[in-house]
Amino acid sequence: MMNIIFMGTPDFAVPVLQELHSTYPVKAVVTQPDRPVGRKKKLTPPPVKVEAERLGLPVIQPEKIRLEWETVAELKPDLIVTAAFGQILPKELLEIPQYKCLNVHASLLPKYRGGAPIHQAIIDGESETGITIMYMAEKLDAGDILSQKRVSIEDTDDVASLHDKLSQIGAPLLTETIASLIDGTVTPIKQDDSKATFARNISREMEKLDWNKGGRDLFNQIRGLCPWPVAYTTLEGQNLKIWKAELVERSSEQGKPGEIIELTDEGMVVSTGDGENIKVIELQPAGKKRMDAASFNRGVGSRLSIGMRLGEYNE
Repeated sequence: MMNIIFMGTPDFAVPVLQELHSTYPVKAVVTQPDRPVGRKKKLTPPPVKVEAERLGLPVIQPEKIRLEWETVAELKPDLIVTAAFGQILPKELLEIPQYKCLNVHASLLPKYRGGAPIHQAIIDGESETGITIMYMAEKLDAGDILSQKRVSIEDTDDVASLHDKLSQIGAPLLTETIASLIDGTVTPIKQDDSKATFARNISREMEKLDWNKGGRDLFNQIRGLCPWPVAYTTLEGQNLKIWKAELVERSSEQGKPGEIIELTDEGMVVSTGDGENIKVIELQPAGKKRMDAASFNRGVGSRLSIGMRLGEYNE
């Protein structure tokens, strides 16, 4: 029986672990250490640890795998599978398994190497993305491609819905690829580094909405940051998170970028830099919970009026 070690951390990796273990039993699971979460900083296990313990699998939680790789090496893995593990494996570990190390990556490599491929695909307005099963290499997400599967990105998608689509197709694609790997029918394809793009971890600056941008770009940014970390703007000097929005067709009624041009219980219409405006339908004022437009209008939003502006301007 093949000796498989699985490495993963967030929700994305859970269906992959489940499918893998049901087909090729996993010997042990490696995941990130428990971290403080929320305002109370409660020490919380990563989703993969929770699932591994439910499955009765041993769990290893190295703070730095590059310094603690020998713990995994002692298990003598024939194959290591990673899915959003969150750390780069050292060369010493990559060279141990007979069938090498596979990674389940949430993009169509070489596009969107890095830590936030789902976010970035939506932010960039891509019409499709997918899953890549690849050999791991020392260079980030640069190993040979073993298999890929595509999914469409709809205007109704945000990070959560696209995440779910990808995690569900990633699991069966992995087991199919392992079967091909074992019987020798898989053909690795080298990545074209000249076509590589990167999806680096989301920074605070990327979360801020610039109303001078076009409506489509802002719409994609809002979707590409929901439900984490969430796009934001400012209202009367206070941060205002924008959870959900819609594009509004161009009209003759157009204000300055960031200007409120319509207020209804369905949403707050905000002018953008190109006339394709944004209707904000779910938002979160500073110190408050997420709410719909009608709830906002009854509370903090009750003092708003047409002509007020979101964002910061030096005019």
